[in-house]
Amino acid sequence: MTGEEVIQKFKSQGALLEGHFVLSSGLHSPVYLQCALALQSSADAMLFGAAIAEQFKAMNIPTVASPAIGGIVIGYEVARQLGARFIWTEREAGQMILRRGFSAREGDRVLVGEDVITTGGSTRDTIEAIQKTGATVVGAASIIDRSGGKADVGVPRFSLASLKVPAIEPADCEACKRGEPVTKPGSRKQ
Repeated sequence: MTGEEVIQKFKSQGALLEGHFVLSSGLHSPVYLQCALALQSSADAMLFGAAIAEQFKAMNIPTVASPAIGGIVIGYEVARQLGARFIWTEREAGQMILRRGFSAREGDRVLVGEDVITTGGSTRDTIEAIQKTGATVVGAASIIDRSGGKADVGVPRFSLASLKVPAIEPADCEACKRGEPVTKPGSRKQ
């Protein structure tokens, strides 16, 4: 699956939005990727998951972990394609942790799966939560990298598609300066 095919799937599902948005990082952007819409089709989720899993099959990864809520669908599908166990992290009091009885152990090899990487913050937080258990994170993967390759998550990283989309500090946001209303469509409303 090419990057262009991935972007076309997002467009056809109405999942590539244009306007004035607040990202989960707090940064502003004229483009928002609503992965929930892109992943509402199980056939598309399966295609994305298979394409990511193909990149990691030779590594025999036993566990895939994702940050809730955005990474759950794609992380599960990548794990299913790899025949791996799937777990996820959640924020509690602002810190990403394993809950719900999920665990990783020293020596476990884990792939972190995500829907979209912008700054890499949620992915880094998930990696840190997994590493605290003594497990080894062998890589990170996402459907889309909207940093244009700039986000550093501390482990090797793969994305199906890469976009270079502005992510701007609110104080520097031209749309804010023009008084344009801002929308926060993501899962984190804080």
